[in-house]
Amino acid sequence: MRTLLTALAAYSGCAAARRYLDRPGRPERDYLGGRVRRKPLWNEGAAFSLPIPAEALPLASAAALGLLWGRRKRCPLGTGLMLGGGLSNLQERLTEGRVYDYLHFPRAPRPLNRYVFNLADLCVFAGGALCLLRGGKGGKYQEEFRHTP
Repeated sequence: MRTLLTALAAYSGCAAARRYLDRPGRPERDYLGGRVRRKPLWNEGAAFSLPIPAEALPLASAAALGLLWGRRKRCPLGTGLMLGGGLSNLQERLTEGRVYDYLHFPRAPRPLNRYVFNLADLCVFAGGALCLLRGGKGGKYQEEFRHTP
């Protein structure tokens, strides 16, 4: 249930941010002393310019989301963030044929400083980091191991 609620909250937040920011006449703008820049752009390719054909992206995304759902018990919160962000990007790709990105971090370490992200991307990154930090704690095998004399 935690996974589903987290995914719904992430998806809703991503959709609201996109609707608010994707309006005509919104120029680039710097925040936090130039550390964050609103830089609107439509991304038709894969993350980090990976060489994945555009027509294969929706199918690859849907498959990845299906695999994530199967592993939700190991890290419900992180998986929910990844699912919500991934579903948001998948929905945009299916309806628009591209994804609206708007967050640029010009002072980030290279090569991250050259990419533009959206809230959905950040949810996917945060969820993945949370699951990595958690290290799969609470999984079925660890429970069995813990109760073994």
